[in-house]
Amino acid sequence: MGMYAMTGGATGIGAAIRTRLRAAGHEVIVVDIKDADIVADLGTAQGRRAALDGIRARAGDGLDGFVPCAGLSGNVADHALMASLNFFGTVELVEGLKDLLVARKGAVVLIASNSAPHPTSEDYVNALLAGDEATARTLAGAMQGHPVYSGSKLALARWMRRNMREYAAAGVRLNAIAPGYTRTPMTSAVEADPAYADAIREFLAATPLGRAGQPEDQADAVLFLLGPAASFICGSVLFVDGGYDAMTRPDAF
Repeated sequence: MGMYAMTGGATGIGAAIRTRLRAAGHEVIVVDIKDADIVADLGTAQGRRAALDGIRARAGDGLDGFVPCAGLSGNVADHALMASLNFFGTVELVEGLKDLLVARKGAVVLIASNSAPHPTSEDYVNALLAGDEATARTLAGAMQGHPVYSGSKLALARWMRRNMREYAAAGVRLNAIAPGYTRTPMTSAVEADPAYADAIREFLAATPLGRAGQPEDQADAVLFLLGPAASFICGSVLFVDGGYDAMTRPDAF
């Protein structure tokens, strides 16, 4: 069986991915801010270094896959932290584990969002992609929550597609899923927030399949992209959102 690492595996979508992988017999190294094999705050440079050191100490000769799932939603008050965790807490770990993934021709699945195409600041997205965390945090602090969130996920998708060729040449497939609204402890808190509750109800009512996603819906998509059935899929963003993106952007693909 395989050796996998992931972040954000304590709850929600991450917990469902962890459960699916372990049920298939794989060893899974979990990084999270609590209740994990490696406890680390990926919103900080120090925490990211600790996570990388911890994964390396446990991974042996390589990784068959990596799923950076840790992230924050758009309703959190600390917008700068959202930028740091959602983007740098993913990209720096993928880059820092590249050699372990190359060793086993592993696969990486990022967690983007069907909010990624939503309006945001291109200056903010460009700062993320340039690796300028200080500027990205400053810009995020002056923005509303949802554009900070959507911009962080747009930057992840762009980073994945821009870097796919280099990783593929080394035998590592980069892909991403773009979840729609999925019921987790994190999104339940957003749904209970009066500032977002009406918008979320409208969002769910408009979803073509007529329901919210479940963590298992996202986990199944991640395991597919990690596995041999997806061996020729590389650089793709798979929308797992009940048809919402296709409904709202029918001519964009």
